[in-house]
Amino acid sequence: MCKALILLALTAFTPAVACADALPQHPQAETQALSLAEKAIAFRSVSGPGNQTPQVAELFRSALIAGGFRPGDITVTPFGDTAYMIARWPGADPSLKPLVISGHMDVVEAKPADWQRDPFSPVVENGYLFGRGATDMKLDAALVIASLIELKREGYTPRRDIVLALSGDEETAMETGKILADKLSDADLVLNGDVGVGILDEKTGKPAYYSWEGAEKTYADFRMTVTNPGGHSSEPRADNAIDRLAAALLRIQKYQFRPELNALSKSYFIHAAQFQPAKISAAMRAFATNPADKTAIATLSADPALIGKIGTTCVVTMINGGHALNALPQSASANINCRIFPGLPRSAIMAELRKAAADPDVHFSDVTQGSVETDASPMRPEFTQAVEQAMHTIHPGLPVFPGMTSGASDSMWFRSHHIPSYSVSPIFLKPSEDFSHGLNERTPVASIPPAIDFYLSLLPALSH
Repeated sequence: MCKALILLALTAFTPAVACADALPQHPQAETQALSLAEKAIAFRSVSGPGNQTPQVAELFRSALIAGGFRPGDITVTPFGDTAYMIARWPGADPSLKPLVISGHMDVVEAKPADWQRDPFSPVVENGYLFGRGATDMKLDAALVIASLIELKREGYTPRRDIVLALSGDEETAMETGKILADKLSDADLVLNGDVGVGILDEKTGKPAYYSWEGAEKTYADFRMTVTNPGGHSSEPRADNAIDRLAAALLRIQKYQFRPELNALSKSYFIHAAQFQPAKISAAMRAFATNPADKTAIATLSADPALIGKIGTTCVVTMINGGHALNALPQSASANINCRIFPGLPRSAIMAELRKAAADPDVHFSDVTQGSVETDASPMRPEFTQAVEQAMHTIHPGLPVFPGMTSGASDSMWFRSHHIPSYSVSPIFLKPSEDFSHGLNERTPVASIPPAIDFYLSLLPALSH
């Protein structure tokens, strides 16, 4: 009987998930992970009035203390309307740098009227855990906590400290993530449970491959502004602020940044190509061989899921202009949101945008908040071997390879301290069922048992 079926009593249907073992070995951890995730989802940990992230932190703190952590080793620190948490499991050798497990407790806003189910009333139905945070990332946090408690239950003693660091505003200002990275700047490496790509086959529902993330693109916002004296709308003239801004935006739309390749993305294209349709597969292999291949670039750029992996992307996300219905606009502005390839400075990208706009009267300013430029993390052998071994304990022979995410996470703050940070969420989803930040967010409960086993292998391997 598949280990995932231990949760069958909670569901009417269990998605197909391959299992390495025949019987459940960690039923307490598996049950606790689901229960903890449900309780956490019930808290509306959204930035703004009524933010319940501090309650999530206290929930997790109570669970860790009940599981054997010393109260003095866990701190929950208020910060504005949110909070962050640090839980330390002291190791046997204090001279060793700690292993940090990173994550966040907040979620993006969800309007109940838009959902089929209340986003903050967790429910298990048809084999899925529904609710805001089921994927990003309250279930992942619960999996880590349940795994740490299970290791204590089994009598494990780490050689180096294991530190669980959970931020409280990752989905907004990301200030607490920076605080945590500053406080834990002595870390050996960081495992981020926020991101990871475990892909289930769309037809069979079985695991197809697993990609851990060793780099992420830099988030940036640039404001474009055009101003002029304006005038009466009955006396139109060629110099119109909105028209000039629109023309510049169209020129930027046509501009393509130079395609880029690093060791992580090259490995991803080579290994992930086998799971793509023939045309995409050929383009991925060609790009990995020659990042200047125009045919490959055109094919990959046409796919929204892949264009972000071949270089910097910039897109207009907000516009504002004019001051009255019957007046020529005195100003017009737009926000350009960029996801910058690792290693490139924001200033260089803004200079490219200015050049692409081709209008000296369009003024640019960097209005980025809560972001920092970082390089990719190195592919450290002890990590790559440990993550591959851990994944093969639950899915023997499954392809495991590195990748790069187009989004931003708290990993950037640790990388800014030159600490290797790797995203390793062991949750597997079909690409069509990834509803992070979207409506009706859900995750298969069948992912829970193998995810526990994954952490029970990975954490000891990196904290010995």
